[in-house]
Amino acid sequence: MWKLNESMLEGNEERGDGFLDDESDGFCSLSPMQRVYGFAASLVAGLVCMILSLIVFAKPIKFAALFTFGNVLAVGSTAFLIGPRQQIGMMFDSVRVYATSIYLGCVVIALICALWIHNKILTILAIICEFCALIWYSLSYIPFARRMVSGLMVRLWDTEL
Repeated sequence: MWKLNESMLEGNEERGDGFLDDESDGFCSLSPMQRVYGFAASLVAGLVCMILSLIVFAKPIKFAALFTFGNVLAVGSTAFLIGPRQQIGMMFDSVRVYATSIYLGCVVIALICALWIHNKILTILAIICEFCALIWYSLSYIPFARRMVSGLMVRLWDTEL
């Protein structure tokens, strides 16, 4: 498929050279195996950061910074597989634009509370919101998962998400 794509683009001189273009040099010109290695390395680094953040759980500011950095690495790891442009396009698709916006907002709020305000209670609340937003965002990739979770919430606690 890669060779087919290259052969179709040979006659097209209007290719973009931006960072997010799939045909550009640099990050997006990785071979399929290099993309898998980049995905795995980024995902493992993100998971390691999230696990290491549990060690410093008693210090919410360090915990928030490490946990948030791990989240961003893990979520961003799929950009190695599908490319940054398609990743951003999928994140801001009409189905998950609200989930993505809330997740990114929670990431920013958690970092502000941890690194700028230095308030432990606000940091923990922001991390809880970030974790819930990450779950809701992840559920948007599974067909009917958010509808099922909303139905479960109505049955258990008489509230809907």
